[in-house]
Order: sequence, then structure tokens, then C-alpha cells
Amino acid sequence: MELVMICDMRAPDFGAPREALFEAALDMAQWADRVGFDVVGFGEHHGAADGYNPSPLVMAAAIAGRTEQIRLRTAVLLASCYDPIRLAEDVAVLQILSGGRVELGLGFGYRPSEFAMYGRAVEDRFAFTMQVAKTLKLAWSGEPFEYDGRPCQISPVPKRHIPILLGGTAPKVARAAAESADGFLVPLMPEKSWDLYRAACLELGKADPGGYPKQAPTFLWISQDPDCDWEWIAPHVLHVLDSYSAWTAEAYGEPRGPYAGGMTPETVRQSHAYQVVTPEDAVALIESLGDHSSLYLTPLFGGIDPKKGWEMLQLYEREVHPHVPRGVIPRWGVVTNPR
Repeated sequence: MELVMICDMRAPDFGAPREALFEAALDMAQWADRVGFDVVGFGEHHGAADGYNPSPLVMAAAIAGRTEQIRLRTAVLLASCYDPIRLAEDVAVLQILSGGRVELGLGFGYRPSEFAMYGRAVEDRFAFTMQVAKTLKLAWSGEPFEYDGRPCQISPVPKRHIPILLGGTAPKVARAAAESADGFLVPLMPEKSWDLYRAACLELGKADPGGYPKQAPTFLWISQDPDCDWEWIAPHVLHVLDSYSAWTAEAYGEPRGPYAGGMTPETVRQSHAYQVVTPEDAVALIESLGDHSSLYLTPLFGGIDPKKGWEMLQLYEREVHPHVPRGVIPRWGVVTNPR
């Protein structure tokens, strides 16, 4: 089972202060490293009212300095918001200072305001992201090259390969991941997206990446009193879902997704994607998932008070973690940098 801690750093007005959340995130990542988590994941958005982290590489560098083993995975970095040459330099340095623990997930984005902020066109996102992936591989060869008529050479170049994964659900993204990337990053997405990627890998004569890993809930909270805790957790969950509803409306003219509009604490809880459970129920869930699966903890979800987050993590460590199978760990197609 793959253990993942997620940091998005949302700080809505009703939640914990932003500074406290960032301080806690570093400490919690250090805890995750000690306990034996496999990955800390970083998303990226820009211009978010709640301060959703716009700088995943800066955050990853800070956590790299506090940890020793845990992998640093951008899930995902919005390629259209970067100059590829500058990105190549920054990620190369991050790979060196982290001791080779970077997994670079590249995403295509969907919010028009983010593209406008960086002078990009939404219509160009697929072609530009693929160009970024190609340029990064060329840059990390250490050899001189040209990009957009500019003479370039990246130095220093890390000794350890930096895996590039593509994130997205469209068939052409799955195909591109099989053709040009080191993996396809689709946790918590429909299984059919992974099936397209797997089929493309086999068609191209590449190694079989295996079946889609079993997925734990999007949000899982360990509690001694789930009903009581759900009362104060629900506003944080609804805030996150409301923001995604607004962002998809910005992009597509109407909210999209399973909870686009009309969400209540009751309907969200009934979805099973957002669960608050006892340690015993968490262990039963983990046993049902078994190996080749992924479990996610987000202790600061939607600006949750770090004190409450720590209480949850400590309960998890005492009563749940000893039951986690540590055999087969999904790598999303990545075969480099084995742990």
C-alpha cells in the first residue's frame, strides 16, 4: 500500500491562520517521513481566494530539508505557468538537494484565469505541456541545446533521473503518457483512464504497468467519535468542494463533477469519498484494499486546525498504521528511483 500525505495549503477565513498551516505542514511531513509514508503530494493553483499553494517547488524544497526518505511528488504542477528553462533549473536543484526524491507530475490545467495570469492560451495547453516535457528531458541531458531560438545549457544536472509523469483523464493524455513520459498520474480518477494508459503501453511494446491501484477515499479522517468530528469537519470539506465547483464553472460555463451544486454535509458524507471513521473501521478499510493500493491523509484539509490534525495523525500512528500492508506499492508507471 502506498501511503500519501497531501498538502494543498488552503486557508479559508474560517480556518486556521495561514502561517500556522505552513509551519504545521513542515512538521507533519517530517512525521510522515519518520513513520514511513511513501509520498508527500503537492498540488498547484493560482489566484485562489483561500491561498491554495501556488508554489509547489518551493514547498517541496522546504520539506526536502526536513525529511530523508519520503518522495516529493507534484500532483500536479501546471506546466503552462512556467518557463521551461527556468523550470528545468529549479527542478534539477530540487532533485540534487533532496537526494533524488522528486517525481514531477505535469498537469494541463483548466482555469482560464490561471492561463491569463501567465500569458498563456487555454487552447495551447496540451501542445505546450508536451513541449515542456520534451524540453525538460533535453535540458537534463546536460548538453547545449536551443529552446525557442534561445541558446541553453542546464547546470548543474542531477545524477539521478527525474521521472516525468503526466496527469489527466483525456484519452490523448493517456496515450501521450505512454509514448513520452515515465508514468501516468491519475490517483482518485476513473479506472478507465488508467486502462487506456495500460493498453497504450502494451501496444507500444513497453512494460505492463499493471492494473489500476485500489483507491482509498479522497478524504479520510481517523476519529474516536466520527459523528461529533464530522460536524466541524464538514465546513472544511464543503469549502473545498464549493471552490472546485466554482473553478469548473469558470472553465466550462457550469459546475462539473459529482458534487457540483446542492452539496450538504449529508449528501457529501453519503458519497463515501469523504469519510470520518473509527480506527477499527479504518483498519477494515485498509484490509479490504490490500496491497497495490493507495491511502491518503490530508491533516490540514481545507484549513483544519493543526492541533486537530495532529490528534488525528497520532491516533492513526497508534491504532491504524501497524495494520498497513507494506508489500506492493503503486508507482504509477514509474520504475526509476526504487525505494
